[in-house]
Amino acid sequence: MKNTEVLVIGGGPAGLSAAAEAASYGAHVMIVDSDLRLGGQLIKQTHKFFGSAFERAGTRGFVISDILLDELKGYGNRVETYSNCTALGYYKDDGVVNCMEGEENYFKVLPKKILVATGAQERLIPFPNNDLPGVYGAGAVQTLMNVYGVVPGKRVLMVGAGNIGLIVSYQLLQAGVEVAAIVEAMPRIGGYWVHAAKVRRLGVPILLEHSIKEALGKDVVEGAIIQQISPGCGFIGEEIHVDCDVICMAVGLNPTCELLWQAGCEMKYVPQLCGHVALRDRSMRTSNPNVWVAGDAAGIEEASSAMVEGRIAGLSMAYDLGYAKEEEYLEKLDVYWERLNALRNGETGVKIREGIAQVLTDDFGGNER
Repeated sequence: MKNTEVLVIGGGPAGLSAAAEAASYGAHVMIVDSDLRLGGQLIKQTHKFFGSAFERAGTRGFVISDILLDELKGYGNRVETYSNCTALGYYKDDGVVNCMEGEENYFKVLPKKILVATGAQERLIPFPNNDLPGVYGAGAVQTLMNVYGVVPGKRVLMVGAGNIGLIVSYQLLQAGVEVAAIVEAMPRIGGYWVHAAKVRRLGVPILLEHSIKEALGKDVVEGAIIQQISPGCGFIGEEIHVDCDVICMAVGLNPTCELLWQAGCEMKYVPQLCGHVALRDRSMRTSNPNVWVAGDAAGIEEASSAMVEGRIAGLSMAYDLGYAKEEEYLEKLDVYWERLNALRNGETGVKIREGIAQVLTDDFGGNER
């Protein structure tokens, strides 16, 4: 049995930020992450971030990952990290988390506080032959190209014109891969116009109110059929044949929340946050007094917001453990919330603000020492 004051499950932007914040006050932190290296989505992101200077706007995602990891190294043996390590389950009766590192090293952890920063999983949509080799999620394409330097194919049909679909399309073009088209079921582009403008300038058509109807091919993807969608979501008009060897799905994300269910956290389905999420207070504490949540596991947002939520959770856990004074804690908590609200401000943050309003509650009885 391993013991730690803070167990951070997930080594992405939220988890790394929380670990750094808690360790900065003196807490012993353990990070477990199922990927081969820490950083989460940041290590795949070659584009420059938006947001504010506090969240390193203008810096590429993989560089932000390196900055956070360097910060953690500065805390020495207060931070213990396990990559290629999956948190398999949470046992509510005794608060134990069991983990598997690799394929053989099984161990248990008894933490005083837990942060669930498990991120999100990609959505898929059903269509004939969607199990053919050559049908990828956008995250898999990013991993192949930006982590391993492997292009997925020669000509791609992108399904989804949100930020992920637009950004990955541009990254494919940068890698020399042709993007045949981007299809989007909605009547408008879901991502930022700056991302859409970059792919349009390079000649990639964005077909609104269109979606994929069928993947073509016997053993691998050899093409696709796309078609216009009616307001009632049925196919209308003529079928369009697209020559491609890759179909990339960028149709949204769902919060990864299985451990939160296991921990008995009060959950709610919130469409604006893209799925079931845990109710939480301003400190990111859930209804389980020893469990916090941050990042995409708390609702799908940008990585900049995930980092601030992680800082809030790390600060709160450190305070709850007795490492921070109340006056300092409350002052810093207000500062972080100002930064978080600034990121959610404006027209693009309307949906997020509506979702957060449904899950943000009064103090769950936390920060009692």
